[in-house]
Amino acid sequence: MSATVLTGTSGALYYKPAGTLGTFTPANVTTATGEMVVEPYLGFRVGDPVKFSVYNVQGGTATGTLPAGITAGTTYYVITYTAATGVLKVSSTLGGVSVTLTTTGTATSPNEFKVEFADYAVVAQVRDWSFEISRSEIDVTTIGQTLGQYAPFRNYITGFADGNGTTNVYLTDEDAAFSNRIIDDVLQRQQVGAAFKLYIDRVVVGGTVSEALSRSISLDAILTSASLNINPDDAISMAINFRPSGNVSIDLSQTA
Repeated sequence: MSATVLTGTSGALYYKPAGTLGTFTPANVTTATGEMVVEPYLGFRVGDPVKFSVYNVQGGTATGTLPAGITAGTTYYVITYTAATGVLKVSSTLGGVSVTLTTTGTATSPNEFKVEFADYAVVAQVRDWSFEISRSEIDVTTIGQTLGQYAPFRNYITGFADGNGTTNVYLTDEDAAFSNRIIDDVLQRQQVGAAFKLYIDRVVVGGTVSEALSRSISLDAILTSASLNINPDDAISMAINFRPSGNVSIDLSQTA
């Protein structure tokens, strides 16, 4: 059976920006102005694509209805977000007018409304990325064992897994470049919503990435540091370091 060795030519990095997941309740909705008050000091920006849903904070089945004028799973676009107050307004079209809200919706505890960045977005100015997974072990060797001719081996049980990653991105003179936003997000205090999808082998079918045929690593992330490199011989790049903020999903299979 023959096998083809993969190369990095099909690799790619997709990203959800930091501070782009907020929650609110019916009491935080003002129908007269179309405003929703989510957490303050998040990282929403004008033009960000977002989606809404009802979710159960305890992990159970979500019950409730979104404010009338908002449809679950539909992409909307941020038209204003005030960091100091958390006031958010969205439009059904990019650069359009505010969505008209006719009700405040229904959601009783432990249910709330959630707004989050709609989907991973490709980062075009990426030079490379790397991701390392490590696993700790806990030493459970006991003393008082009967010694024989040979030295006894230690005993271990499985500890916790961890990971860390790095991506090198090029700086551009385009303010709206997504690579520049990753750099800004290192200093974003509330990084909820930040996530990476690291494609090892990205397969595009009909102009859309096929998740079934692609190989990837996905993780919610914390961005920990940024290191700038400037010299006269190379394009300006910055190394962004990150780590998982939860479990890592690894999909190395390719199925039609």
